[in-house]
Amino acid sequence: MQHNQTKEPPLSKILGIIENIVPIALGLFLIKVGIMHFTEPDWFEPIVPKILGSAKFWVYISGAAEITLGIGLIIPLLRKWSGYATAAFLILIYPANLNMWINNLELGDGTSLSPTGHFIRLIIQVLAVSGCIWISRNHNSNVN
Repeated sequence: MQHNQTKEPPLSKILGIIENIVPIALGLFLIKVGIMHFTEPDWFEPIVPKILGSAKFWVYISGAAEITLGIGLIIPLLRKWSGYATAAFLILIYPANLNMWINNLELGDGTSLSPTGHFIRLIIQVLAVSGCIWISRNHNSNVN
């Protein structure tokens, strides 16, 4: 008697799928937010630390970086480098979020976060940086 057993995919196959989905999802998110920096710059400007000067300049620069890094995460050939670069970028832009938290600033549409919201945002930022490093360390450029 023959049994029709459905085999679950091996763990390595599942991890391979995850290793492709995570950078693509993060890349698409970065592209979307990066585009928002150009279509809605006033939304981001209030949280740019005043010491940096022109908020619009930094909003546009960070938007261009987010789009570029997002594309890099999507393209397998660029993924390893882009993961590390995105982790560094997320660390570099966190002072804007910290500025928002410390000074209780609102975004351009009046949105503000509670102390708990800011803490959750910090945790998400740490997880995103860790995820980008994971992407870089686990990316196999021979596998799409």
